[in-house]
Amino acid sequence: MIRTFAWDDYDSVATVWVAAGADVLPRAELETKLARDPELFLVSAPDGVVAGAILGTWDGRRGWIFRLAVDPGHRRQGIATALVREVEARFRAIGCPRINLLVLPHNEAGLRFWQELGYLPVPDVLCTKPL
Repeated sequence: MIRTFAWDDYDSVATVWVAAGADVLPRAELETKLARDPELFLVSAPDGVVAGAILGTWDGRRGWIFRLAVDPGHRRQGIATALVREVEARFRAIGCPRINLLVLPHNEAGLRFWQELGYLPVPDVLCTKPL
């Protein structure tokens, strides 16, 4: 079952992120994100237990996918693909023409996953500056 994130899910999503090797986003950061497009933060909760999450954002021009994570004990069950398909449908519904995402260079399995879903690498260079 895929549904929109609720604050009651925060601890469970944080557990999934940690199990998947990702940092936990602080509540304050999520509050700001959820004020803009809460419908793009999804959880997969088969049997009522959060097994995966995907965080989508929309800047009015492009959609971005961040933080796709599935608990290692629930992998290879189609949860990640189902989360991606649902967030894609929600992006389409708000008129988003393109979705971007980042894959770390050492994450070969992740890159293969995204390519199997039709996401293509581009030669762009990511630049970042902490504020």
